Amino acid sequence: MMSNAVEIMDTGFACLVEKLGVVNAERFIAMIKRESFDYTIWRKEYFKNMNMEEIREEAAAYDESHPFKGKAVRLQNLLYDIF
Repeated sequence: MMSNAVEIMDTGFACLVEKLGVVNAERFIAMIKRESFDYTIWRKEYFKNMNMEEIREEAAAYDESHPFKGKAVRLQNLLYDIF
């Protein structure tokens, strides 16, 4: 199910508040608005010196340290059930 813009903003801000607290979440948003931040350029710079194995390892480590807490069914689990 696709979320509308308000739901996405609400969820995004809730994530920021959970990790940063209200004050730092507000500061983060102010910094992003003030800077000419381009995610595409940042992503290219971040990953340009990494090979696929390093990216996979980093993603796996992140997944391990951030367990899924949502109500939805993870696609990975769903595929295991199907096959």
